[in-house]
Amino acid sequence: MAQKNEKLEQNQKEKPLSFLSVVALTGFIGGLFWSSLGFICYMFHFTKLDPRIIFEPWAVGDWKSTWLGIVLSIVAYGIVSIGVAYVYYAVLRRFKSMWVGVLYGLGLFLVVFLVLHPLFKSMNPLFETDANTLITSICLYSLYGLFVGYSISYEENELRKPHNKDKEQDSSSNEVST
Repeated sequence: MAQKNEKLEQNQKEKPLSFLSVVALTGFIGGLFWSSLGFICYMFHFTKLDPRIIFEPWAVGDWKSTWLGIVLSIVAYGIVSIGVAYVYYAVLRRFKSMWVGVLYGLGLFLVVFLVLHPLFKSMNPLFETDANTLITSICLYSLYGLFVGYSISYEENELRKPHNKDKEQDSSSNEVST
């Protein structure tokens, strides 16, 4: 009877996602959420940067100005954000401070506005952009960096926690036995 209960689907344990899958999911969801919020800011005229700007260098046609363009641009930000999350994972995941994520977001802001600016013809140069657009963009990028950075750092520290406890127990048992 006990063997039968173990085989039932409701008694099966779910396999956890790998850490890289968690990073990709965090990046994708962060991209979806913060680009959606960016579109809402655009609709309410907090910023003059249309989130559909992501398609400007590559896509041709009127479909970009329809609802399909909005949805696809949000999904495109989610996909690009997976790569951004992997960069954070590779370089900064071990830092526990939330400020590292905020600084990462500000760094992304500078990369987009200074380095990638020539790709987007409708985007004004950094020093010619109006104050509302700058402040809104800085806030969105900072919060995006905070979300991605803190989520990845938290997961990294949670994964190391059982490993660290095992090391502490081993070292304390070695001290007692000596």
